[in-house]
Amino acid sequence: MPIIKNFTLPASAKLLEVPEGPNTKLFLAFISGDDSITKQPWCPDVRAALPHIDAAFTAPDAPTLAYVSVGEKLQWKDLKNIYRTQWKVNNVPALVRYQRVNGEVSETGRLIEAEILDKAKLQAFLA
Repeated sequence: MPIIKNFTLPASAKLLEVPEGPNTKLFLAFISGDDSITKQPWCPDVRAALPHIDAAFTAPDAPTLAYVSVGEKLQWKDLKNIYRTQWKVNNVPALVRYQRVNGEVSETGRLIEAEILDKAKLQAFLA
């Protein structure tokens, strides 16, 4: 499945396009935006996690992953930003799994920060 780099979030998780099916999953990776000088994510935890995330989602049978940038550091630090209030993301990186449960899209799991670096935990999360 694909890795979507320029994903546009809908107004809520309920509006995510997750196909029907018991094993169908959509993963969103909430990551920091790029630093204007280095052109790398400003968050060191995101920089550490990206190779692990990319490797996990490039397998032929991997589910769909969409990257969502939480913006620049000042945007992220605002406790009223949409990622914190609407999506309940308080840590970056955050890898969030969505599935249909009783016909509705729901969050069914989440790994944050160093949890993503644990290969066994990441593989179990994807299964």
